[in-house]
Amino acid sequence: MKNLNLFLEGDYLRFIEKFKVIKGMTDDKINEINQDIQGKFTHIYDLNQSLFLRHIIVLSSLISKIRDISFSDTVNEIINRVKNYSNSSSNEDILFRLEELFMNNDEDVSMLYGISCLDYLAESFNFRKVNRICRIQKSKYINRVVNRIIKSNNHD
Repeated sequence: MKNLNLFLEGDYLRFIEKFKVIKGMTDDKINEINQDIQGKFTHIYDLNQSLFLRHIIVLSSLISKIRDISFSDTVNEIINRVKNYSNSSSNEDILFRLEELFMNNDEDVSMLYGISCLDYLAESFNFRKVNRICRIQKSKYINRVVNRIIKSNNHD
């Protein structure tokens, strides 16, 4: 209830600070989220009238940052696995191929993006069974993406 009051009173920084329990959520990340929220609020004239709009802005900024943090770990894992199979691939090449897949709404990358976030949250809140299942699925989708990247490098 206390956290809800922080939100309703417009104390968004203290509201999002409660999410530090999430792995990787540092003071810098909290401040980035707060800056993003405040930047979006500057473009809305009658913000006090729309609790719904404030809710959307705060939660979308928070969720986006959590997804970015969780997927960056997955991207690093993809880079490491591709390099284990193909020493000739640079980080830039791998990231370029991954971004191509992401921009083309590749099903495996989309699933991996969602599973990475779920795995990250499950680990942060100690949901062991969910975390275990997510890790298995995440590894499966990482392998699929790695195979796609390796195949696309072989065609060049």
